[in-house]
Amino acid sequence: MRPIPSTTNERLLPGLYEHLEDEQLTQQLATLAPERVTLDDVDDADSPHVLSRYLAHRIHRHLQSVPAGHRVDEANRILELFDQGADEAFYIAPGPRQLIAVSQKAGKPLQRPTTPLSDAALLTNTPHEPQVGREIAKELESADRVDLLIAFVKWSGLHVMDKELQDLKDRGVPFRVLTTVYMGASDAKAINALARKYGAEVRVSYETRNTRLHAKAWMFHRKTGFSTAYVGSSNLSHAAMLDGLEWNVRLSSVATPALLQKFEATFESYWASESFEQYNPDDDSERLARALAEGGGRMSSDVSIAHLDVQPYPYQAQMLQELEAERVIHDRHRNLVVAATGTGKTIVAALDYRRLQAGALNELSLLFVAHRREILEQARQTYATVLRDGAFGELMVDGYQPVRGKHVFASIQSLNAKSLDRFAPESFDVVVIDEFHHADAPTYRKIIEHFQPQELLGLTATPERGDGVNVAEKFFGGRIASELRLWDALDQQLLTPFHYFGVSDGVDLSSLQFRRGRYEDKELDAVYTGNDARTAKVLQALNDKVLDPHRMKAIGFCVSVKHAEYMARKFTASGLPSAALSGESSSDERRSVLKALQRGELRAVFAVDLFNEGLDIPQVDTILMLRPTQSSTLFLQQLGRGLRLAPDKPVLTVLDFIGFQHREFRFDLKYRAVTGSSRTRLAKDLEDGFSFLPSGTQIVFDTVAQSVVLNNVKRQLRLTTRQVVDEIKDLAAQQPVPESYTLRQYLADSLSEASDIYRRSKFDGRPTTWNTLRRAGGLVPDVLWPTADQEVEVLTLLQRAKAFLNVDDPARLRSYELLLQLDAPPVLSLPLREQRMARMLYYSFWPQGPKSGGPGDLEIGLHLLRSHAILRNELTQLIDVTADNARNLPRPLGNGYADIPLQTHARYTREELLAGLGMGEEGQRTPGTVREGVSWIPSSRCEALLVTLHKSEKDFSPNTMYKDYAIPETLFHWESQNQTTPESAAGQRYQHHTAQDSHIMLFVRESPTQEAGTSPYVFLGPVDYVSHEGSKPMSIVWKLRRPMPTTVFSAASTVAPHI
Repeated sequence: MRPIPSTTNERLLPGLYEHLEDEQLTQQLATLAPERVTLDDVDDADSPHVLSRYLAHRIHRHLQSVPAGHRVDEANRILELFDQGADEAFYIAPGPRQLIAVSQKAGKPLQRPTTPLSDAALLTNTPHEPQVGREIAKELESADRVDLLIAFVKWSGLHVMDKELQDLKDRGVPFRVLTTVYMGASDAKAINALARKYGAEVRVSYETRNTRLHAKAWMFHRKTGFSTAYVGSSNLSHAAMLDGLEWNVRLSSVATPALLQKFEATFESYWASESFEQYNPDDDSERLARALAEGGGRMSSDVSIAHLDVQPYPYQAQMLQELEAERVIHDRHRNLVVAATGTGKTIVAALDYRRLQAGALNELSLLFVAHRREILEQARQTYATVLRDGAFGELMVDGYQPVRGKHVFASIQSLNAKSLDRFAPESFDVVVIDEFHHADAPTYRKIIEHFQPQELLGLTATPERGDGVNVAEKFFGGRIASELRLWDALDQQLLTPFHYFGVSDGVDLSSLQFRRGRYEDKELDAVYTGNDARTAKVLQALNDKVLDPHRMKAIGFCVSVKHAEYMARKFTASGLPSAALSGESSSDERRSVLKALQRGELRAVFAVDLFNEGLDIPQVDTILMLRPTQSSTLFLQQLGRGLRLAPDKPVLTVLDFIGFQHREFRFDLKYRAVTGSSRTRLAKDLEDGFSFLPSGTQIVFDTVAQSVVLNNVKRQLRLTTRQVVDEIKDLAAQQPVPESYTLRQYLADSLSEASDIYRRSKFDGRPTTWNTLRRAGGLVPDVLWPTADQEVEVLTLLQRAKAFLNVDDPARLRSYELLLQLDAPPVLSLPLREQRMARMLYYSFWPQGPKSGGPGDLEIGLHLLRSHAILRNELTQLIDVTADNARNLPRPLGNGYADIPLQTHARYTREELLAGLGMGEEGQRTPGTVREGVSWIPSSRCEALLVTLHKSEKDFSPNTMYKDYAIPETLFHWESQNQTTPESAAGQRYQHHTAQDSHIMLFVRESPTQEAGTSPYVFLGPVDYVSHEGSKPMSIVWKLRRPMPTTVFSAASTVAPHI
C-alpha cells in the first residue's frame, strides 16, 4: 500500500492525506491550484512520531532494494548518522538474528504465541488463523503480570485455559480481573474460581445503571518490554474463545505503543475507581449471586439502602466543592443550585448538610421546604440514607406536625402565617427550599423573609421563568453557586442522550427589533403565526428526523398563545393530534392535556411560558424549538423538558428551527452553555462537526443553518477592538458617572469574559487592556493617564496584566494589594513567605528580571509598580473579577511549609509558582529562563513537576496522551524526562525524597494555551513516591496529600466519567 504517488508524474487524487511534505510532494502540489490544497503544521509534541514514521517508511523501502546479504551493513551505515552510531554497541550483528527468549532453566524454552510479539494483528477465529483462545493461553505462559477487563465471565470459558491459568498461579504471577454483574450474564461459579482456584484479585462493579461495562480486553505485561494486549468482542466463554464469530485486535508495545499506554492507564484508573469493589468469595459470594440474579431479571431488588455509605459522584463532588467555595472564599451564605430534573439535587443538598454537620460543634437544625408530600417523603428518606439515620427528620404536611421540630420536612401549604409564628426566625440553622423558581410567589416569600438561617440553599431546574422572573437575579444577586453542566449529567448517564438538529426555516428576522437580548414577542408572533410555509418545513423535518411522528410525544415551545394554538391546529390537521397550553391555562386543563400526551392520545403539546415542573413528563421524546432564544438558561430549560430518563426512550430528538437573525443576536451563548466550549472551540466544532460529545449524543446542522450559526459565532470572534471600545463607551454612558464604569460591570452588561479583552493584540499601538480601552473611549481623563515620558513604561507593564487572569485565591489577592500600596513596608523587613509573594508579583512583570527590562533590585521593581496609579487600578479590577469567579477552595500547605506562599488548588503562572518555591532568589536562575517541565529549587529543596496533560494543541493526539494521568483523585501517574534513570541523581531524589529531606510539588494544567494566552497550572500540592517502572523515562506513581479538585480529575482521568 503506497501512501502517496511514488513519482511526480502520478496524479494526487482528491481526498484525505496525512503525508509529510517532502521535495517530491512539494513539486506535485505546485501543479495544483493553491485553494485545492490544505497543509497543516506538525505540532511540536507530535513531530518525533510523525518524522520517525516517515523515516521508517523510507528506510523500509530502501532496504527492500538492497540485496539480502548487504542489508545489515546498510542498516549500520544508517545508524552511523545518529549520535549512538559512534558507539558500536548499537551496530547490528551479522545475520541478522533476533533474540527470541531467555529461559528460566536450561533446556525449557517458553511457549510463544503464534503472532510475533512485535506485531499487531486482527484475529477473527477463521480457519486459517490462530484461535484467540489458544493465543491468549500461550500469552499467559510468558506473562509477568496479567490484567483482564471482561464484561461476562462464563464457566465454559475458563475450561479452555485451565492449565495455563493454574500455571500462572503456581508461578506467583499477579492476575487482576475487573468484571460486572451487568445483565446477570456471568457465572458466579466462574468468578469464584478466578479468585479461589486461579488466585486472581477480582473487583466487581455492582452498579448496572451507569457502569455498563462492555469491554473485553487482556493485557500481558512482560518485564522484557515486549508486552501485548487483546481488545475485542470475545467474553470469557467457550464459544468466544474458540469458534465464535468474534473480532479481536492484538496490540503490541513495539508496533502500537501508544495504544498499550492507553490500555494500561485506563485499566489502572478503573482498578482504583470506587465503582469496582474488591471481591472475596468467602464474604461476598451471596451479594454477587443476588446481584447477578437481579441483573438478569431473575430477582427483584428490595435491599434497604438506609445504612449505605453514600458518596458523591464526581459531578456531585464538584457541586459540593463549589458550594463550599461560595461560603469560605466569598462569604456567601444564600446560595442557589441549578440542575436538571432527575439529576439528584436533593442528594447534593443532603451531602452538603452532612458536611456542614461534620464541621459544626452542635447538631444543626434543618428545614426542608417543598410543595408536595411525595417530594418531602423522598427528601426525608434521602437525608436519612446519606446520614445513615433511619429515624432522621419529621414531616410537616397534611396535618402532620413535628414533635421535636429539629429536622423538619415541611410543605409550603403547612407553613402558613399561623404556623410560621410558632418558629422563631433563628429556629433553623439550615433552610433548603426545593423548586426555588416559585420563590417570587407570596407564600414562598413569606418563608424566605421570616427565617434567618446560617445557610439558605435554593434548588431548581428552572431559575428563569417564562414570565420573565429570574430568581437568581432577584434573590441571589444574579449568581448561581453551582450549576450542573448538561455535559456532565449526560456523561453520568443521568439524562437521556439527545440528537439535536439545527434546521433552517428560511425566516428572516434581521429587521425585527432586538433589545436586551430578546425580540419583541408581538413581532415574532406576526412572523410565525399563520406562516404555513414554515409549518410545512417543521412537519417535513419531523418526518425526516423522527422515527415515527405518529408515536412521538412532543413538546413545542412557541412565542405566543396564538402561535401555540395555530401550531396545534396545523399538526392536528396533518394527522398529529395536538393541543396548546400556556400560563393562562387552568390547572384542570393543563392536567388533562398532559395526561392525554402521556397516554398517547396526543402527539404534541405546544406551550407558552411553561418551563417548570408543570411540563415534567419523562416520556417526552421530541422537543420542537419554534421560537428563537439567545438565553442559555431558557434554552437549557426547554431542552431539559425532554431529558428525563424513561423506559423505551433511547434518545431525545430536538428540532431547533433557525432563521436569519438580527445582527446583535448571539448563538454562541446557548451552545457554549450546552457544550462548555470557548467561542473559538465552538466555531471549530461548527465547521468540522462536534466530535467530542457524550455517548449517544449528536449535534447536527443542515447546510443553511450551519452557515447562519457559524457566521454569527465568527462575527463575535471577529468583533473588532474599535467595536469593543464603542460598546464600553455606550454602556458607560448609561451610568451616573461614566468614568467610574468598572470591568466587572462591563462583563456583566455585555455577557463577555475577561479573556475577550485580554486575548486581543494591540490597538492604536497600545496593548489591549481594560484601561487602554477606556482611554480609547475617552473614559480616562488626562490627569489620570501617565505623562508622555511615563507612557511607554506603563504600557509595557500593562502588557503583562493578562498574567493576572489566573489569580483565584484570597491570600494572594490580599498580598498583591498590600504590596502595591504606596505605604507598603520594605520587602526585606517582611517574613520570607511574604518576600516570596513579592517575587511572585515582580517576576509576573519581568520573568527574567533585568533581562526582561526589569530593575535589578526587587524593592525598586515594586516601587515602580506602585508609582503608576493606572496600573494599580488595572490589577485591582482584573483580580477582583477573576477572584470573584473562583470555584476551587485553596488551602495553605500547612506544617513544614511556612515559608512557601503557594496554596493547593489555586492557579499559578510558571513565573509565580517557581518564584513562590524560591526560584529567583540571590544567585539562582530566574523563573523566566525555565523551559523544561522539571525544576529543582535548592533554597526550598523543592522539585517542581510541571505537567501538561494534553501536550499537543490538536484535539486528539494518541501518541502524546496517556503519559501523565490521574488514577483516582489521590494518585497520579507521571512520566519523567527521557534521560532519567532510577540510578540518576533525579531518579534517586524521586524515590527517596523523604529521606533526603526534599519535596516533590505537582502542578498540572490541561493544555498549553487558553483563550487569552498561556494556560496557568493548578497546584496539587506535595506528593509522595509510591512506585515506579522503567527507565529513560521512569514512570512514577505519586500519592497526593490532598485529593485533586473534581475539575482537574475530570481532565486528568483516562476513564469515562460514569465509571
